[in-house]
Amino acid sequence: MTDIPQSNPGANYFAHQTEIDAAVQRVLHGGWYILGAETAAFEQEFAAYIGAAHAVGVGSGTDALCLALRAAGVGSGQQVATVAHTAVATVAAIEMCGATPLLIDIDPATYTMDAGQLQQCLQQDSGRSIRAVVPVHLYGCPADLGAIAALTAQHGALLLEDCSQAHGAALDGRKLGAWGQAAAFSFYPTKNLGALGDGGMVVTSDAALAARVRSLREYGWRERYVSETAGVNSRLDELQAAVLRVKLRHLDAENAGRRALACHYQGLLANSGLGLPASSSAGWQVYHQYVVRSKQRDALRAGLATAGIKTLVHYPVPVHLQPAYAGRIAVHRSLPHTEAAAREIMSLPMFPELSFADVETVAAQLVQLQPANP
Repeated sequence: MTDIPQSNPGANYFAHQTEIDAAVQRVLHGGWYILGAETAAFEQEFAAYIGAAHAVGVGSGTDALCLALRAAGVGSGQQVATVAHTAVATVAAIEMCGATPLLIDIDPATYTMDAGQLQQCLQQDSGRSIRAVVPVHLYGCPADLGAIAALTAQHGALLLEDCSQAHGAALDGRKLGAWGQAAAFSFYPTKNLGALGDGGMVVTSDAALAARVRSLREYGWRERYVSETAGVNSRLDELQAAVLRVKLRHLDAENAGRRALACHYQGLLANSGLGLPASSSAGWQVYHQYVVRSKQRDALRAGLATAGIKTLVHYPVPVHLQPAYAGRIAVHRSLPHTEAAAREIMSLPMFPELSFADVETVAAQLVQLQPANP
């Protein structure tokens, strides 16, 4: 029976096992495990890769977004505009910093923030309470940053990018993460740049903001054991930093591999009747997920599962409809595109070690299932 996982972080470890094992041994033998030379080196290397002046390693992508918002002065009494079609971590981070999320609809082609809806929000708000905008570069696809950056600048709002699924993606030749006042990255194991545990990074070219994040990630210290402000404990450890330094060297090649796999899917599924990912000449997508769309999504998933092909839904319930948020979270008008997407999307197998033969197997099963589900 076919057994094709939807993601496979273990395969990525084995692909770089010799380098990763050597890096881990280097840390273990070095005897320094928190905020040492490995973290400092990775911060410098990642900032240079993105094209920003500073990078600050933290404990998770959620913490990265929360601490970036706090360092930018976002907090109680202020709204942060973002989307409901995202991992709940985006909204959780906004609430963690004391701010109030305002959810707006997505562009149905890219599944990212609809700039037209954002414009309406900002015009109605007139700068009174929307302090920041957090576009999510979902599935490795760039949000419409040209329009979003212009709108935030016009209305005096901060632009903080959620790049948790977009390591190495670019728009108009400029890496995502280098467009706004700051950006948050996650290094969860299934990400394009994934650790062997949790980890995150705040990227910015604002030296003062970077210094505030460095203080906030370690109890608000500037001088050790003396808190100048109320901070947290959120530090990227040396083992994860060492692993990520290895993987960063391979990121561009692996992203190119993801793009080749996506192109193969596109060709094989071109006449399948499925909604396929949108492409743009201006955007360099990195296909964290390869997401297709069908009104018969659940039946297709069941058929693929029977054939041993794993899929996932990213994400099955929009944030504003989840029990923890329903009825209490602010929504701009209604979110029809968000809600329709949640009913119809599924993520096919996608990871750098996936073979072209596996893609062909997945596509053949989909095409075979489609006639029974017109």
